Amino acid sequence: MQQIYLDNSSTTRVCPEAADAVLKAMTETFGNPSSLHALGFAAQQALTTARAQVAAALSAKPEEITFTSGGTESNNLAVFGAAEARRKRGSRIVTTAMEHPSVLLPMQELEKQGFEVVYLKPDQTGNISTQQLFEAVNQDTILVSMMAVNNEVGSILPIDDARAAIDRAKAPALLHVDAVQAFGKLNLRPGRRGVDLMTVSSHKIHGPKGAGALFVRKGVHIAARTFGGGQERNLRPGTEAMPALCGFGAACAALPDTEAELQAIARLNRCLREKLAALPEVMVNSGDDALPYVLNLSAGRVKAQTMLNFLSTRGIYVSSGSACAKGARSHVLTALGLPHERIDTALRVSFCRYNTEEDCAAFAQVLQEGLRTLQKAD
Repeated sequence: MQQIYLDNSSTTRVCPEAADAVLKAMTETFGNPSSLHALGFAAQQALTTARAQVAAALSAKPEEITFTSGGTESNNLAVFGAAEARRKRGSRIVTTAMEHPSVLLPMQELEKQGFEVVYLKPDQTGNISTQQLFEAVNQDTILVSMMAVNNEVGSILPIDDARAAIDRAKAPALLHVDAVQAFGKLNLRPGRRGVDLMTVSSHKIHGPKGAGALFVRKGVHIAARTFGGGQERNLRPGTEAMPALCGFGAACAALPDTEAELQAIARLNRCLREKLAALPEVMVNSGDDALPYVLNLSAGRVKAQTMLNFLSTRGIYVSSGSACAKGARSHVLTALGLPHERIDTALRVSFCRYNTEEDCAAFAQVLQEGLRTLQKAD
């Protein structure tokens, strides 16, 4: 049976370079980087290399990279750490209503602690306007947290406008960007764009799970959330997960040219959109200006989980939204104001460099079969 994987926004297949680095870290440079012997020094050197590889992918300095266990931990560290560090300078935080749960749930906790959180509402294609940002950010704002690319519909958010809004208001705010879905797909360069904190993750770029990083711009201070042995400059202490981090670094080093890959993925996106246009029951929820790696669609009257099961039995793997939602109704599509019937039938197709136009054709064909079979059964 064919196996066509189109769920790359949830996780990606580990690339050979990353797998090799993981194996080497487990079997050769397996010492503790804090140990003062030859194996410890070798491990420390491997960690230094991995940090430099991640930094290079962000056009950042190695000392600006704090390793974590992944995007969720990085987002929590950024949001809580920034709020605690700046709480004496204001109480307003600005974010959007379609952030990942690892940002939204910390925001809800900060509201319980007395912070005022403003949730900007996107339009029907997932865009946030400059005007919304300029109206929301004031002199009392201490944090603006906004994803670079939405994980469900692929909309690209205006992080440069967020920086401009902070500067215009003369706010003491730090700018945090959750770039988990943008990393490796767009040229981010956080330090050059006035971004103070940026979250990235390994398993979205063909690296192993269990590794991520938080970019902390030089000179920026945030409060630590955990305390221990002093690793990661006391911001994230604990023995480093060396195999995963070495794999993360190798995946960063193996990233292809960003612009060339973006053009290739855009061709896949156009190919699939053309095939979906021939299916009158299908409605595309992603905007024309969304990052082409993600295409969200609603499939007739068939519930998302039912269609997912149908596709899966035929070797085609997509999702109904964020993997972290575990089947719950999408808060992102709800924030976009889509009707419940479109939300409940929504699927997310997400591409990577290993996908082909043949994958798009196979998905569209089986989706059509599913609509014909399942709507008739309904």
